[in-house]
Amino acid sequence: MKILGIIPARYLSSRFPAKLLKTIKGKSILQMVYEQCEKTQSLSKIVVATDHEAIFEHVEGFHGEVLMTHTNHESGTDRCAEALKLCGGSTSFDYVVNIQGDEPLIDPNTIDGLCSVLDNKIEIATACFPIGKLEDLLSPNIVKVVKSERDQALYFSRSPIPHIRDEKVDRWLLNNTFYKHLGIYAYRVDILEKLVKFPVSKLESQERLEQLRWLSNGFKINMVEAPSEGFGIDTEQDFERLKQFLDKK
Repeated sequence: MKILGIIPARYLSSRFPAKLLKTIKGKSILQMVYEQCEKTQSLSKIVVATDHEAIFEHVEGFHGEVLMTHTNHESGTDRCAEALKLCGGSTSFDYVVNIQGDEPLIDPNTIDGLCSVLDNKIEIATACFPIGKLEDLLSPNIVKVVKSERDQALYFSRSPIPHIRDEKVDRWLLNNTFYKHLGIYAYRVDILEKLVKFPVSKLESQERLEQLRWLSNGFKINMVEAPSEGFGIDTEQDFERLKQFLDKK
């Protein structure tokens, strides 16, 4: 099975512009992600898909593979679809894995674990990790997911799901398992080509979560529990926390 790993790398960010080029100990966030991907056993090819010359030149500078894509993509999924075409399309690969460019500590085992379930029948797969803190459970910035007995996603939300009736919120984590969604996706190539053709769904616009568009249109999303939750960089404060964390290692 041939699996294409794509790191969508948009230059602009509303909360932290040009964050992917911020450096720690001589390496950018983006380079750290790329090097973690290189440690995997399952990816046949790794490529950065960007919309900006600065990122393009930066990736070439550390000898990574990079593609220039359009600036008008609204999601990483859209950018992945264009990158797949530039890499030969469905005749060259069986699956595409969309890896976030702002996850510098992504565990290679998370990527390999996700790829291990791909069997040509699975349409979409993504990862989750148990929530351990009440503040994360209640935060709208942490996306939660509930899954079926067959490990398929039932719903994603910024709200705590499921709601535990007749139990105080501060005790929810004591007796129940809640899952945080990790933003890594594997798409079968024919499914990826279909996903980008659907308009924004009502649930997607309400929660601001693109994966709800896929569920709304009947696609199945398999969930894989990751070995670690990673470290996403959304704000400058996140970046400072990462620097402090790495300084202690």
